[in-house]
Amino acid sequence: MDRAAGAIMGALIGDALGLGCHWYYDISEMRRDYGEWITGYTTPKPDRYHGGMKAGERSQTGLILVMLLRSVTELGEYREDDFTRRLDEELFPFLNGEPVYGPGGYTDQSIREAYRRRVEQKKSWSETGGHADTSESAERAIVLAARYAKSPKKAAEAISSNCRLTQADEAIIAMSTAYNLVLSQLVAGEKLTPAISEKLMSLVHSNELPFHAVTGTQFSAPRPGDPDPPRAGRFSSPDALLTPHYAALAAIDPDIRIEPAWKVSIVYGMPCAIYHQLPAAYYLASRFADDFESAVLHALNGGGQNISRATLTGALVGAQVGLEGIPGRFIDGLDNGPELVALAKKLGTQV
Repeated sequence: MDRAAGAIMGALIGDALGLGCHWYYDISEMRRDYGEWITGYTTPKPDRYHGGMKAGERSQTGLILVMLLRSVTELGEYREDDFTRRLDEELFPFLNGEPVYGPGGYTDQSIREAYRRRVEQKKSWSETGGHADTSESAERAIVLAARYAKSPKKAAEAISSNCRLTQADEAIIAMSTAYNLVLSQLVAGEKLTPAISEKLMSLVHSNELPFHAVTGTQFSAPRPGDPDPPRAGRFSSPDALLTPHYAALAAIDPDIRIEPAWKVSIVYGMPCAIYHQLPAAYYLASRFADDFESAVLHALNGGGQNISRATLTGALVGAQVGLEGIPGRFIDGLDNGPELVALAKKLGTQV
């Protein structure tokens, strides 16, 4: 329960931390506006992203995460029709398809595309996914990773289905699903070490995860005459499950040093695409597995798409340290913090 609640609150804290200083690609400009080291929630500048919002509030992606959290905790399980009803009634009426508009002060590309398909083109929810390569769906699906941490197969089914509502690129859905399967393992009690990928690969070989692998255990080569292995699902390969292995390996290898750690954003890239975000989050969550504050602040101070980097990192480290391991000041400064903690704890009891 504590680890599930920690994952949820870690994500929400990371999201709110990034709101004020979001999308500074010039680090010197961010330092000029917020000082040499940002240590907490900040208010967005009026002429920048999320202008007019207050320190500790959530982005639109954070608001959608809470929407899914409410749905799951109220029903005790994930019901896609209930979540999509909430999007239809509680979000889409307040959007117009433009980026700088709507709750949270900015609407992600994947949500804009889903809005156009659903509202303007009157498509069904099976046709709303677009080709954005952001981590938006991976971030909200954190709720499902925590809820189904004891059932990897159920987790994979729920997560990939939820991601497909707003994203259609199978590679992006695979990476989003893989991230949340890693998170599920952490909620279940694992640590983010290089061994995490081996555990996930064993689930692929037992057909519990929707990835296809030709190699055997420990990547042994197939032999002539070996049949094509049965497919557990739709994803072409398990490579997205291997990224955490290498990121964690980089974090513990004494010959590989990223100093200061916030420069992980430069190593893996500052942009929004999920393939820039995940390696950085895995690295920070492995390097600072027992230090929530250091992990999220290094994710934050790396600039660029720091709101997603901090959200993804916050969930991974929150799952490892648990709710009890998150410094109280981050919860105290969070908008509507006590209610969110109550929701996170309630979800924890349902795991």
